[in-house]
Order: sequence, then C-alpha cells, then structure tokens
Amino acid sequence: MSKDMMFIIMGVTGGLFALIVVAYYIISKKMQKSEYKKIQNLQKGTRASKYSSEILYQKLYITYVKIPFLKRYILKLRRRLEIINIDDEYNVRRDASRVLTKALLVLLPIIVITIILTKTNYLLMFIVLIFELFMTDTLIDSSVDKIDDRLLKEQIDFFSEIRHAYHEFNMVEEAIYQVSQDDEKDISSQGEKIYEILISDDPETELEKYYDVAPNSYLKEFAGLSYLTKEFGDRKVDGASLYLKNVDNITQEMQLEILKRDKLNYVFQSLSFISIAPIVLLEPLKNWAISNFSFVESWYVGKPGTIVQILILLITFIAYILVRKIKDNGSTNGNTHNTENPWQQKLYKRKGIKKFVDLFIPKDGTKEYRKIQKLLKDAASHLKMEWLYINRLVATVLVFMISLVLFMQLHRVAIDYVYTEPTVEYNLIGGLTDREEKQAMEITEQDNVFLDMFRGKLDTTVDDIQAQLNKSEFYKDSTPDEIKIAAERIEGKLKTVNSEYMQWFEFLLAFVFAIVGYMAPIWILYFQQKMRELEMEDEVMQFQTIILMLMRIERVNVEIILEWLERYSNIFYDPITRCVNNYEAGPWESLEGLKNDITYEPLIRIVESLQAAVEKIPIRDAFDELDSERDYYREKRKESNERLIKRKGMIGKGIGFAPMICMFVGYLIVPLVFIGLTSMSTSFSSMSSSNF
Repeated sequence: MSKDMMFIIMGVTGGLFALIVVAYYIISKKMQKSEYKKIQNLQKGTRASKYSSEILYQKLYITYVKIPFLKRYILKLRRRLEIINIDDEYNVRRDASRVLTKALLVLLPIIVITIILTKTNYLLMFIVLIFELFMTDTLIDSSVDKIDDRLLKEQIDFFSEIRHAYHEFNMVEEAIYQVSQDDEKDISSQGEKIYEILISDDPETELEKYYDVAPNSYLKEFAGLSYLTKEFGDRKVDGASLYLKNVDNITQEMQLEILKRDKLNYVFQSLSFISIAPIVLLEPLKNWAISNFSFVESWYVGKPGTIVQILILLITFIAYILVRKIKDNGSTNGNTHNTENPWQQKLYKRKGIKKFVDLFIPKDGTKEYRKIQKLLKDAASHLKMEWLYINRLVATVLVFMISLVLFMQLHRVAIDYVYTEPTVEYNLIGGLTDREEKQAMEITEQDNVFLDMFRGKLDTTVDDIQAQLNKSEFYKDSTPDEIKIAAERIEGKLKTVNSEYMQWFEFLLAFVFAIVGYMAPIWILYFQQKMRELEMEDEVMQFQTIILMLMRIERVNVEIILEWLERYSNIFYDPITRCVNNYEAGPWESLEGLKNDITYEPLIRIVESLQAAVEKIPIRDAFDELDSERDYYREKRKESNERLIKRKGMIGKGIGFAPMICMFVGYLIVPLVFIGLTSMSTSFSSMSSSNF
C-alpha cells in the first residue's frame, strides 16, 4: 500500500472521528435541555441500588407461573390476594410469590428429612410425601390468613382515623378519601375503592358489586353505612354523631373477632403439629424399638407392623383434615377454590363420564336430591351437585385401587421377610452378635434355594423337601434328625410364601373400603355442618349489632334490615333469602314463614320484633332492648366467643392427639407387651420340655 493511500485513509478516519465527537456534543447539549434529563432523575429515585426482595419476588412469580405444579398454587393464591389488593397487580404478585416461597422453604427441608428417614421403606416414603403435598395447602392458607388478620387490625386504626377526619370535614366521602392516602397500608386501597363508590354516578349498583369482592363483612358494613349516611344524612343521637357511633359498633365487633382469632390460633397452633407428628416419628420409633428389643423386629418388618403403620398414617391424615376444618376461624374470603372451571367440571364435560356420573346423581326434585342440596348449603360448600358426585366416584375408584395395591404390597412384605429374616429363635436378652447373625443368614440363604425350588407347588410335602436336602452339599454332614428339622422349617416358610397371594376376602375388603371412600365426602359435609352450628349464636349476635346500627337511621325499614341480614348471614342464609324474595307478596306472611323455617330461639325473637315493626310500632321501639342492654349483649358476645373457643379446643384436642396416642399404644406398647409375653411363654415351654 502506497503512502498516499495511507494518508487518505488516516484523513478520512480522523474526519469521521471528529464528526462523531461534534455530534455527541450537540446531542448531549440537547438532552440536558430536554425531558430526557427529567426521566433520568426519576429513574435514579426508583432504580434499586442494592439487593431488593421486591424485585426478587416479582421474578420468582414469573418463574412459578411457568412451572406446572407450582402454577396451581400461585393461581390459587392470586384468587384470594386479588381481593385484598384491589386493582394492584404488583402487590398481588409480590404477596403471592412471598407466601409460596416461604411455604417451599418450609416444605423442601421436610421432604429431604422424610426421604432420609424412610429411605429403607418406600411405601412409607410414598405415603408421607403425598401427605406433605396436603401440608402445602395448610401452609399457604395460614400465610394468607395472616394477611387477612393484618388487614383486620389495620381496619381498627383506619376507623379511628375516620373519626378524626369526619370531625374535620363533616362529609363521609371526604373523610374516607383523606384517610386513604396512606399507600403503605393494604386498607388504603379498600378505602379508595369505597370512596370511588360513593362519588360514582350509580353508587348503589357499585356498592352491590363491592359486596361480592369485599375482604370481610366489616368492610361491607362500613361501606353500606357510609352510603346510607351520604344518602340520608347524619343525625345526632344522645349528642353524638349516629354515623360515628355505628363506626364504633363495627370497631367493637372487629376487636371481638380479632381476639377470637388470636385465641383460636393459639389453641390450634400446637395441635396442628401434634396431629402430624406420627408422620415423622414412625420410622425413628420403629428403629428404637428394634435396637432395644430385638424380639419385635419380625413384627415391625413383617405384615402386622406394616398394617398398623398404614392405619396410623390413615388416622393421621383424617385427624389432620378435621383439625384444619375445626380451626377454620371464618377468615376473610376463605374460599380459594376455583369455582368456574375446576377439574371436576372438566371431567363432567366429557360425554361418557357425564352419562356415568348422572346415573348416581339423584333426580332433581326427589327427596334425596333436596337432602344433598340442603347439606351442601348447610355446610357452606363450594361444590355443585355434579362436582360432589364426581368427588365421590373418584374417591371410590382411588380407594379401591389403592387398597388392592396395599394388599399386594403387604403380600410382598411378608414374602420378603421370609427370604431375608435371619433363621434363629427370638432372643429376649439382646440382639445377635455378628457371628451369630452371619450363621443365621447362611441358613436363610440355603433355605431360600429350596423355597425357590418348591415355590408355587402347593402339594409339596416334608418328604419332598427332605429328599432334596439329602442331595444338598450344605447338609451332607447333617444327621437325619437335623435334616428333618430343617425340612419342617422350610415347609413352614414355604406355606407362608405360597399363601401370600390375593384372596377373595381381600377383594371384598377393597370393595368395602371403596364404599367408605364413596361416603367420605358426605361425612365431611356433615362434619362441616356440625362445626357451623357451633357458630350459630355468634351469627345471631352479629344480626343484633347490624339492627342496632340501622334502627336509628332515617327511612330504614324492615325490608332494608332483612336485606342487610341476608347479606351478612351464613348459617341462616337460605331461610332469610326466601323471606326477602317473598316480602313483596306480604311482609307479615314472609316473616311468619321465616319464623317457621328456623328453630333457634334468639333468631325467632328477632323475627317477632320485625313483625311488630311491620305494622304496629316503629323499628326503634321494636328493638329498644338492644339499645338499652347494649353492654349486656356485648358481654354476652364475649362469653359466647369464649365458649365457642373452648368447645372447638376440646374437640380439636381429642382429634389432634388421637394419632399420637394410636402411635404409642398400637405401634409401641402393644407389640412390646404382646410379643414379649408370647416369646416368654414360648421360652418357658421350651425350658420345661427340655427338663423332662
């Protein structure tokens, strides 16, 4: 390359570099004067300069949604957290990811410990791992319950600030707007939503929509009272604002609810761990018993020990489910089930399955259909009729198949024990020495050769076995008596091995267990119904509080009170709904029908007061005892909560301790005592016969 060409290239390169420098200088000057500088300053305030858990949870949320198994749980969390964090996708994702991450941090070590402890027992490992999947739901529900409880406690402060803001502005909507400006609290988003409802063009319609998604009944009451006060105006009662007095009533209700939840959480906190303790303790307890009392090894390793082990796991599972249902403290929006298109609905859409399921569903209008429908409502179940019967049929099939698998597994355990058991008599003093164990296993291995030779031949006799033993190198130096004893021993093992196969009564037992599985969903509904009946008194007392708040508001009538009772009812929802629907046909008659539908005396008295308020006297006079005896009813409510907690605690303790008692009695004490006495009796008999 010539020098001229090099100078030309260098000149062109230098010129381009100079142009780039000039262009950069001009562009940077313009950026300093434009909006770009403002955007940079804004980014500096929002950019995380170090590790941020908020960003981590957002990234984990995206990861969880992509994983099929975890996606189910993250979406379940979303359905519940979306109500608490209204129109706030960022907080929904953050809270959902945080709850699931904490649950996994607890569950994964438990899974690892389970695998380590049960590595020699694959059946136990499989059952325990399946059970731990159910524990995930509990961990998630308890974490969301804590968020619900936190929201309820924030409402106490929120209503207290409402009082001060209302004194300042003397306008409901302005007071709510002012208090809702604190973005750091979850309750602020609820306050903003209520404010938007109050200033909307159609607040009544928007309020009805909010009732469907409100996190708890107290916010419903507050929103409804705020709307009534805005529409009808406030008034003075005994020199104080009626609106603020009603807010105080709601606050007192929330305080009672918070105390009840705290006490229930305290009572059931240890019961949850006690009920599942046998899951972790079964294998260590078994190893301890075998190491200290060698004569029980055959029981633990054989079929009897496996059967008791499975029964204890089943009792633990049932107790765990029941304790969860008893502990249910009515936390906000506890229904996290997907009621739009669950797996039951997807199955039911298939034509063949639909026709088969319909064969079991009672015909609409029959006594059985009405009975099941009433049970679903009384138990506050989210299930539809067809979903319930799909659950029953799926449970039937699963229980039948699992029963057959377990029976086959028990046969395999019995056969494996015959092939692996050291061939010695029970040693009451201690375990075998290494030399004794080696000799015993040599005998077992030789016995196994002849077991394989005659296995499946049901007509084998002692003479047949003895003939083969005479040909064996292992017994070439044995006396005829020793060969005869060995033949009888092998025959006993052979009978055990040949008898371990599926028999007709095991299929019958599997069928019986399948019937139990078919009935289990119905029994669970009955149990839920009984638990809800315990809270009947609490619901009626809440009705009294609602009436106390509404009775002094202008233009409130019996129909409005019934609509409010319907909105906040749970146990008495159906009869109150029928009364509301029939109210236009005749107020007195509809209330008389409500009185005939219920049997709970305190609610009947409320209905009779409503009847008096329809035609005879004003609502204020019909319920004047609620106002005059307000302190009495408040103390009665506290006492009622105490009795409810005590009754739930007694039932919970009885069920929660059942697995632990069954484990120690059925899996430790009974085998030690029974087998010990049996072995001792056998030893004494042998000693007596040898003396003679």
